Amino acid sequence: MTRPTLSRRGPAGAILALLAAVSLPLLPQSCSAQSVDAAGIVETSLSTRTAPMRQLDERLAQAREAWRKRDRARLRAHRDVLVEAGHPLAMWADYWDLNLRLAEAAQPELEAFYARWPGSYVEDRLRNDWLLELGRRRDWRNFAVDHPRFRMNDDREVSCYALLLRHQAGEDVRAAARSAWFAQRDGGDGCTLLVAALLEARQFSPADVWLKARQAAEAKRTAAARQALSLLDQDSSALGEILEQPQRFLARRADVGTRPGLELTLMALARLAATDPALAATELQARWQAQLPAEAQSWAWGAVARQAAMKLMPEADGWFRRAGLAEREVEWNDDALAWRVRAALRSEDAGRWSRILEAIDAMSRTAQADDAWIYWKARALQATAQPGAAALLERIAGQYSFYGKLAAEDLGRPQQLPARPAPLSAAERAQAVRHPGLDRALAMIGLGLRSEGVREWNFSLRDMSDRQLLAAAQHACDNAVWDRCINTSERTRQEVDMAQRFPTPFREDVLAAAREVGVDPAYVYGLIRQESRFVTDARSGAGASGLMQVMPATARWTARRLGMPYTDAQIADKSTNLKLGTGYLKLVLDDFGGSQALAAAGYNAGPNRPRRWREGPVMEVAAWAENIPFTETRDYVKKVLSNASYYGALMAGRAQVTLKPRLQPAIGPRPTEAPAENRQLP
Repeated sequence: MTRPTLSRRGPAGAILALLAAVSLPLLPQSCSAQSVDAAGIVETSLSTRTAPMRQLDERLAQAREAWRKRDRARLRAHRDVLVEAGHPLAMWADYWDLNLRLAEAAQPELEAFYARWPGSYVEDRLRNDWLLELGRRRDWRNFAVDHPRFRMNDDREVSCYALLLRHQAGEDVRAAARSAWFAQRDGGDGCTLLVAALLEARQFSPADVWLKARQAAEAKRTAAARQALSLLDQDSSALGEILEQPQRFLARRADVGTRPGLELTLMALARLAATDPALAATELQARWQAQLPAEAQSWAWGAVARQAAMKLMPEADGWFRRAGLAEREVEWNDDALAWRVRAALRSEDAGRWSRILEAIDAMSRTAQADDAWIYWKARALQATAQPGAAALLERIAGQYSFYGKLAAEDLGRPQQLPARPAPLSAAERAQAVRHPGLDRALAMIGLGLRSEGVREWNFSLRDMSDRQLLAAAQHACDNAVWDRCINTSERTRQEVDMAQRFPTPFREDVLAAAREVGVDPAYVYGLIRQESRFVTDARSGAGASGLMQVMPATARWTARRLGMPYTDAQIADKSTNLKLGTGYLKLVLDDFGGSQALAAAGYNAGPNRPRRWREGPVMEVAAWAENIPFTETRDYVKKVLSNASYYGALMAGRAQVTLKPRLQPAIGPRPTEAPAENRQLP
């Protein structure tokens, strides 16, 4: 079958016609039982594309490389050919070309670009770039014209420039400005300019800026700390020593007799705590505490306690208590309060639940709405015999998350899989297949320009209804672009297709690999979904490759252990990657006594780290997972276990989802009767 005939009239029609030639092939395996033939639509395979089109595709790739190397002449030559030929993705070459020339561009040239590619992602992407340039130029007239047309509106620097204009118009933007600035990890012109204006208008105080400088120094964000100091006209020459050699600064140069001296001392104490919390606590106790005002004492102990909690030190909870919370007027950020909760979860005294309640109640409204803190607040209310726990658990019991399932099971009624939505109609599927932005995105991904394709895809999903999202997700599924399939399906709110959200591509291969080594296939699927989203050629920044994101050294070691013939070139081969990944996962599981949580942590962060993280008190798995020091691994472990519970239900044909069986046994130090650790595991 062929795609229904599209209108060939006008530029848009020409682009759509050409897109028919660059669409990705349909694969026979889909995440849904809804057949593509039901819609009467079949994509044209890339393999059938003509030689001239393949040559143009190569020009597109070369144009991107020229943009990356800032080779304007070569980029312009490729752009001209692509535009002249009417290549459906020529807009990207046009974007790259103008993006390199923004510093000397003028508004009329931008307006002409917008008119050439109206409603497209590249139009909005270039508008984002241009708004940043206008902000740097202080061209507020053109900024005010262009900003309302910025549809994604997801750039913090642009938002700060926009808040500055609102401030100049007389609006009170303090709360939004503070939120944007404190969330900014690195220094940036827009937010710094905004804060400078609010500081001059006395809507920000020096204390606000000093707090930002403290937090930036604690996290070793040099640019942000330096910018904060510059806003106060403070000398930042000592900053390097504070960040790199805080103990030497404290011994030789620290002086709390002035406000700048006090603040620099607090920065040095926080930096010392980041490397050695116990030493920082000793310094604070022996020398500095007596010299610090109450607020500074509290903040310093909080910084020490937070770093100790991140290192899972048993002293962390006590140091948090020294910092105080309710009795001191200190501005605790949500991250510090989160670690205050985690430290209390690792304590074993009866008062820990009251401290957990106190910390969660001190969080911002946004943080308190997170399902993790709703769940632990409910548990704290139960433990302290206070009302309201059931209502909190009810709030999240329907969420398709780790804590949502735990809440449902705590209420005594494990989650039920939602009823599958009505099948997509032919018209709904056709609308997704014909969507220009989705089609361009799939073409970009098919040509190896995945990052651009993903951004175009996500832009195209704006304002879609649940039914449109389901159709778009199915379109990605049918083309085996599994990450877009899953991410798009997860956006629906009322109509939820769990088979689409948790697809089982390569089913025969996954089942065979899992059964060969004796690992639960649902657990393997849950891990792959989190590792690669089933992108077979996925490669991480660290060098992990393939479906199961296996590191090269780990692949070689595992192949030797399994007696597999192997060369490095095979790491991305689907079958080989699955054998290596499941084989390694089995070895990690065995080393951790079958604990799925510990094994997931070991697979993500290396086995040596969870070996250290399990030391200390025996903890329920949910509390242990919440205390994992690495944000990525903490999120990973919870999602792998959550994913596995859904795959377990879907693959077994059960309507009920249970998570708690995967959270056994409790985690603590390695039992003395357990086999010796496999220290050879990479």
